[in-house]
Amino acid sequence: MAEAKAPQPTQTELQTMRHTAAHVLAQAVKRLYPQVRLGIGPAIEDGFYYDIDPPRPLVPEDLEKIEAEMKAVIAADYALERQEVGREEAARLFRERGEDYKLELIADLPQAAPITLYHQREFTDLCAGPHLASTGGVGAFRLLSLAGAYWRGDEQRPMLQRIYGTAFAGREELETFLWRREEAKRRDHRKLGPELDLFSFREEAPGFCFWHPKGVVLYDLLQGMSRRIQAAHGYREVRTPPIMGLDLWKRSGHWDHYRDNMYAFEKEEEQFAVKPMNCPGACLLFKERVRSYRELPLRYAEYGQLARFERSGTLHGLFRVRGFVQDDAHIYVTEDQIQSEIGDILAIIEQIYGAFGMDYEIKLSTRPEDCMGEPALWDKAEAALAAALEAAGKPFQLNPGDGAFYGPKLDFVVTDSLGRKWQCATVQLDWQLPQKFDLVYSAAGGGLERPVMIHRAVMGSMERFIGILTEHYGGAFPLWLSPLQVKVVTVADRHLPYAAEVERELAGAGWRVEVDARDEKMGAKIRDAQLEKVPYVLVVGDREAAEGTVAVRRREQGNLGARTRAEFLAELEREGGTI
Repeated sequence: MAEAKAPQPTQTELQTMRHTAAHVLAQAVKRLYPQVRLGIGPAIEDGFYYDIDPPRPLVPEDLEKIEAEMKAVIAADYALERQEVGREEAARLFRERGEDYKLELIADLPQAAPITLYHQREFTDLCAGPHLASTGGVGAFRLLSLAGAYWRGDEQRPMLQRIYGTAFAGREELETFLWRREEAKRRDHRKLGPELDLFSFREEAPGFCFWHPKGVVLYDLLQGMSRRIQAAHGYREVRTPPIMGLDLWKRSGHWDHYRDNMYAFEKEEEQFAVKPMNCPGACLLFKERVRSYRELPLRYAEYGQLARFERSGTLHGLFRVRGFVQDDAHIYVTEDQIQSEIGDILAIIEQIYGAFGMDYEIKLSTRPEDCMGEPALWDKAEAALAAALEAAGKPFQLNPGDGAFYGPKLDFVVTDSLGRKWQCATVQLDWQLPQKFDLVYSAAGGGLERPVMIHRAVMGSMERFIGILTEHYGGAFPLWLSPLQVKVVTVADRHLPYAAEVERELAGAGWRVEVDARDEKMGAKIRDAQLEKVPYVLVVGDREAAEGTVAVRRREQGNLGARTRAEFLAELEREGGTI
């Protein structure tokens, strides 16, 4: 009879264990480096960290020694004892220990807030908890890395060292996490992009991507997919100017709520801004004439180049850029069309994410503090989104206070092949911009009424989505999405004419193919094609040229043997080269 597995801890229980592990880390560090001053040490999504100010900078080699001391603390199974103390007593305790950062935290606590300490043998920390009953409850753990971190996230404050770690209930879960972490490093799009000749970044244009020819093919394939699906759902593509007068952005509300992320400048005594969003341009198009109710829903799709200022310290490959394109759309509907239109958008999202084998969850993000418009309209918009999801049978989670400044939104969080979550698609319901731009349509019963505006992106930023897909597939894109689908490799130069004949036939059938005509040995060419992650490699030599065949190698399976060209083309068609 198989032994039953121990029940897995809930996320709350896991976070409590990780929070305790952070205290174990701090105790171990204080034992090894008594002069260290401690900052904060919370649990985070995948583990925990502790910010410290050490007498000397720690190096990665120190982590092994700290881990050993943590194991000793865990083995000793010290009880964690909670104590509530007065403000003066807490300040005296940490002043005596030279813990300046803790004193600052105490000073910033609200006067009415209780101050709690947690003791584990000789170690005491300022903490609200909760924690495990004892250090022995910390499961399998590992210290992961060192990083710099400004005290309290302020660039004007001291730079501390942050020790990252993770902890799980058992060794198996820890090993799985560590494997995924190493696999994520191997799949890092910042590494794979240049290696696969897709894209690169240069110091001359921080935050802006240089797309190589193969990357442009990938980019165009994704946009082409988006265009075909949107066209089938009644979207019409538009283009609006990349630079527009600053008065437009003041009118839309972006200048009041988003100016820190905008590029603005003055020419000939006029002020302009590079567009960070497409929506005001779509409003101007709608307003060019009075629309009839018969034209609604009116669906504008736009792949507009956008620019948003992001601080240099936050830039991160394709995941956080300053220049990007969205698969954007703005839809104008009557109030009674909201539910059906959002249902149609959900079908588009299902189709696109399904093509990449990505599951997703939905969050309903509600009114933020920095918003515009009457609360009653926000309540109405939030209720409409919830009703549309319920009608479509889509479960969702509430995400309070994270809506756009002009309206609530649905955020779609996809899960990649490594189990990581990424917020991608967004659907925003907006009563505000139609008011700002005085948008109206002629109603069925006569008179003018105001439309409701839906903002929608499925892939979101094309740049970011390509970064996600690169890591999702580890650069080994499926056949339909691979910038190069087939590479023809010759045994010797005398086989180049036959290789060119194969290339012409495949290209004529619509496949992306090229011949490796370099003066290299066949083995080196095959190895390079494997490193490029090309789905199919065709080797041609004397026998293949004489018989009109190709020796087929498939990326995932290796050598498949000889095929006639017709047989190979049929195999490609069966696998499918387009979505």
